[in-house]
Amino acid sequence: MKFGSVENPDLVDFNLPADDPKNKRILSTNKDGLSKIYVGCAKWNRQDLKGFYPRGTKDELAYYATQFNSIELNATFYRVFPNEQSVKWSQKTPEDFKFFPKVPQSISHFQRLSNCETLVAEYCDSIAGFGNKLGMPFLQMPDNFAPKNWDTFEQFILSWPTGIPLAVELRHTDWYNNKENSSKLYELLEANKIANIITDTAGRRDLLHMRLTSPFAFVRYVGANHPSDYKRLNDWVNRVKQWKAQGLKELYFFVHQNLEEESPLLSAHFIEQLNKELGSSVRGPNMIA
Repeated sequence: MKFGSVENPDLVDFNLPADDPKNKRILSTNKDGLSKIYVGCAKWNRQDLKGFYPRGTKDELAYYATQFNSIELNATFYRVFPNEQSVKWSQKTPEDFKFFPKVPQSISHFQRLSNCETLVAEYCDSIAGFGNKLGMPFLQMPDNFAPKNWDTFEQFILSWPTGIPLAVELRHTDWYNNKENSSKLYELLEANKIANIITDTAGRRDLLHMRLTSPFAFVRYVGANHPSDYKRLNDWVNRVKQWKAQGLKELYFFVHQNLEEESPLLSAHFIEQLNKELGSSVRGPNMIA
């Protein structure tokens, strides 16, 4: 994942921003505690995750699903798979496994959320094949999709199919660094129970907001292939621990790297520290870091 990469990570301030004070109100609506934690990578293919698969592994997804409890499914960004394909993928995974499929670029980047009702219907039919293994689909917009596109964005959110969860990642800085824009955004997402994705990557610290819009936290973490990656993950463990105390209901945390082969190692570290600090039992890779 090249998004937000930098040549010299030593020059980046990787400290997490202070928590948004409004999160306490958002999280307090959940009285049942932290019920589910999903941690995984973005891909399962052998070419990207070099060294992860034991020699002789024939089915990469089947093995991946024994090591992690979820996948951020970026493959759906590039094409809409037949419903039958989602069924086949689902059948290869344990009962507790979840798929988090990205909304296709035909909707987000080509149509830019306009006149895409048919495309949305096709996508929803496709991911319905995951059945109860469907996690939270997510929408990632291009960098140049700005608050000037508010009417289109609002209409898309309001018309999103009822009953299908959604998380949103926006990448234009003015969504978060202009108070009027951010207030409108958070109000819309809260009212429609849409998760506000938090993106933590080296070259785009301007996008690292700390505003939750539901009791569900969706974090896309991008390592810098640098020793600081582990400390950054430890900081996230502490932030999640804080959110748990305030009422966090579910956590979705997906690890990327500019060189993806290290993603399982970082994920394993995060899971180990999370289980230690939270007393959870999230499934992690049987790897030695």
